Amino acid sequence: MNLSQAIEHASAFVFPGFLTDDETLIAERERNEEAIGLLMSAWMAAPSGQETFSFDLVRNLADRNRASCDSFGIERLRDVAPATLARKLSDDDLVRGVAALQHRSADEVRRSAGVACADLGIAYTERPVSGTVCGIDIETTDRDPARGYIINVGLEFMDLSPKAKPEHPFSGYCGIPDIYADKGVPLAFVHHISWEDLEGKRPLRQNKKMQRAILAALEMYPYMAHNASFEDSWFMLQIDGYAEARKAGRVVPIDTRDICRRIDPEYKTLPHDSRPAALESWALRRGTLKRHQKETHLGLEDVDLMFRTVQAEFSERNMFTA
Repeated sequence: MNLSQAIEHASAFVFPGFLTDDETLIAERERNEEAIGLLMSAWMAAPSGQETFSFDLVRNLADRNRASCDSFGIERLRDVAPATLARKLSDDDLVRGVAALQHRSADEVRRSAGVACADLGIAYTERPVSGTVCGIDIETTDRDPARGYIINVGLEFMDLSPKAKPEHPFSGYCGIPDIYADKGVPLAFVHHISWEDLEGKRPLRQNKKMQRAILAALEMYPYMAHNASFEDSWFMLQIDGYAEARKAGRVVPIDTRDICRRIDPEYKTLPHDSRPAALESWALRRGTLKRHQKETHLGLEDVDLMFRTVQAEFSERNMFTA
């Protein structure tokens, strides 16, 4: 598939309910996700204002794909690798995140970070951090944002200082199609969210007011998330205007998992299979979780844990403004 074919495929009028047999549904999902990848890459690479199509085309195709996956059975796709989930933020994104924390230019951070950001850990700690950040965490029904739904959002704000407390917390649930009333909420074994939590709630894609509120919070301050490429990937396809704001530089994600990997000296001494950069593992090392406690995997609670752990790490590394 080339770009012209991807645009044609995304623009086609399709009734997902007419796709019923497994072979057709699988082929449709594969074409959808190939087209989404091509369209996203082309749109992001085009100079601002010179895109040949609106990003709405991509979001609408992702909506169409989601409906096809529901028809096929999302539980049957559990072992299919996500096609539209980024594995990590780009080096440029990581550099911009450090620059936002330290209120200096990205070029200056890039000089400290070196080739391929090999010395980004030095850049994180060579200047103090300050200012306000937004923390956000989401729970979803799938790993792939073009296949599943955001069902829980938690966010709050915090000043970057040793004794600051998070402020203005928000937690909200988003609905999913009624077929899951009988099938059960996907990935409930991770987030423990039940149908009773979601019943009567509108899906995020239909809740324009919630979308606008989330985007406004993310544009107000740089936002922190643990493995921020996950939230970034989901917001690209599920929040109207996010991709546009992201490309324009009005949204700056900061990955706290990368912070852990770069500046926590214990990270490199631990075996990979112990997942030393996972939020729960990091929090146990910094004492923001006690040994008998576990990460809750609910949005607001996980944001609070992330903030407390970042704060403890920054204090230990003497990263706050004196």
